[in-house]
Amino acid sequence: MKPVAKRATPAAIAVLRQATALFPKRAKASDGLLPSAAHITQSPNSDHNTGFAVDLTHDPARGIDCADLYEKLKEDKRVKYLIFKGQIWIPGRGDKPYTGSNPHNKHLHISIKDNSGNDTSPWFPWIAKPKSTVTSQARLVASKIKPLPKKKEKK
Repeated sequence: MKPVAKRATPAAIAVLRQATALFPKRAKASDGLLPSAAHITQSPNSDHNTGFAVDLTHDPARGIDCADLYEKLKEDKRVKYLIFKGQIWIPGRGDKPYTGSNPHNKHLHISIKDNSGNDTSPWFPWIAKPKSTVTSQARLVASKIKPLPKKKEKK
């Protein structure tokens, strides 16, 4: 068995940070980077053990629909493989039934290629940035308004 990483790769960390930046109220219960002791025993060859994998909680009510992400991330050259809802996708092989003990119904598993661990470029570039609110627009406008010059007092 290979030694277990003490830290997740910057690319894996970026997935969670970027998802949270886009959807700050999203659920995080099934998010994961590094493995538990039980996971290491059960899956000694998991990419979580090397820091090259991330689990992202499925929360369509708050914007993170892993069914959509599973399809869109197939276009990302950093992806080694994806697992979601009992399916595994591997580049060049396509979708197959996933036979592991966890069908990944509550989260999307993203394994990252060995040469992409430091690539923190956007993972979800097709998702529009949250629109600003009327209040934030008003604050922006107010911050750019220069105060009127003071009137000279008449003597």
